[in-house]
Amino acid sequence: MPNDDLLIAFGKRIRHLRTARGLSQEKLAELTGFHRTYIGMIERGERNLSLLNIGTLADFFEMSVSELLDFERGDA
Repeated sequence: MPNDDLLIAFGKRIRHLRTARGLSQEKLAELTGFHRTYIGMIERGERNLSLLNIGTLADFFEMSVSELLDFERGDA
């Protein structure tokens, strides 16, 4: 299903950004206010995030929402 592919690609993007900063899922959760299990579900493509939560992650990674969603660049 195409939507599943989108969620999986976004999850890989988040995992890449998190690990590039040397953060655990627990630390990312603490710093964003999300629960650790929610971060894991995002990274596995199991959660369909709200726009507000996407904005929270973009702010945390110091990028625009469009930059965060640019997961086709190959670094996801």
